[in-house]
Amino acid sequence: MLGAPLAFSDLPGWEDDDHAAALAAFRRSAEYLLENPVKTRVLGVSGEALRAIAQDLFADNLVSSVGSGSGRVAARNFFETHFTPRLIFPQAVAGVPERSPDRGPTRGFVTGYYEPEVAGSLQKSARFATPLLRRPQDLVEIADLPPETIPSGWDPELRFGRFGSQGLEPYHDRAAIMAGVLNARDLDLVYLEDPIDAFFIHIQGSARICLEQGGVMRVTYAAKTGHPYTPIGRILIERGHVRREDMSMAAIRAWFEANRGEQDAIMAHNRSYIFFEEVVGLSDDDGPIGAAKVPLSTRRSLAVDRILHTLGTPIFLDAALPNAFRHLMIAQDTGSAIVGPARGDIYFGSGRAAAHAAGGVQNAADFYLLWPKHQPI
Repeated sequence: MLGAPLAFSDLPGWEDDDHAAALAAFRRSAEYLLENPVKTRVLGVSGEALRAIAQDLFADNLVSSVGSGSGRVAARNFFETHFTPRLIFPQAVAGVPERSPDRGPTRGFVTGYYEPEVAGSLQKSARFATPLLRRPQDLVEIADLPPETIPSGWDPELRFGRFGSQGLEPYHDRAAIMAGVLNARDLDLVYLEDPIDAFFIHIQGSARICLEQGGVMRVTYAAKTGHPYTPIGRILIERGHVRREDMSMAAIRAWFEANRGEQDAIMAHNRSYIFFEEVVGLSDDDGPIGAAKVPLSTRRSLAVDRILHTLGTPIFLDAALPNAFRHLMIAQDTGSAIVGPARGDIYFGSGRAAAHAAGGVQNAADFYLLWPKHQPI
């Protein structure tokens, strides 16, 4: 899945990027890495190698100078000194169609996501009646269980479950939860005006909730039911509700708003259901907390397949959105729909403008992983 080492001059647009902005995003991961080991994932970037590079970042005192002209040059030199680029080759993913007629054998695929900003309340009312739920206590992560408790034939795609009377079983899916199977569990975290808003927050994984009581609550992903993610856009296309060439997040929202009586049945096709937790201590300028446990950076944080990618790894992205997007990104998040080595989701920020920017991104892209230079290949 990884090509031979390349020179940085082989990366289209590398010299034109704002490497200081990339370094500022990498710094967030570096601070976390200094105190918290990260797992080395399938593609092989060593968590220990990234930690050693993080130590060098602070030892070199680059952090204080990245805003200056000399700092921007130093940031580029830092990445070129500590990493070697390697092209990531995509692999076929079952059920995922070819996205672009110009997609070659080396091309991956990118989408965009954002942090929604919606109205909400801490109290349920006629206006605010749709809850976001906390993680249930009986939800267990399969990776944390002793092997002897996992039944033979357990679907490896099911990464969460629950213990019932017959042992480990799949957790309740979206349809069951929407029907009220968890209603008596006191899991309501906050209430929203519109189930469409809640559905999109499930897809994005975080939100800013402007409370009617005053203030803003930040919420982020806590866990999920473990069922496979099904893109609702694909369902709407297959049923002839939206043309493929018109598909976007805005098109999905518009269809839901025009077909309130059918929205629940369509939403239920995505069996994956997300649970949330409140995040405190973030400034207004901070992005949401990603899977890498650090605030996300606009147009610099990339959601990746965390089974394959070691979080904190720099990845250079070459895409047309439709304008050239050639940015050094940092793998700092993940998502249910992000499957495969050359598959990414670009974080575009918070609010309506970010939603508009993210909503139309469905593009072929080349992914170049920055391999730690002192780690053997």
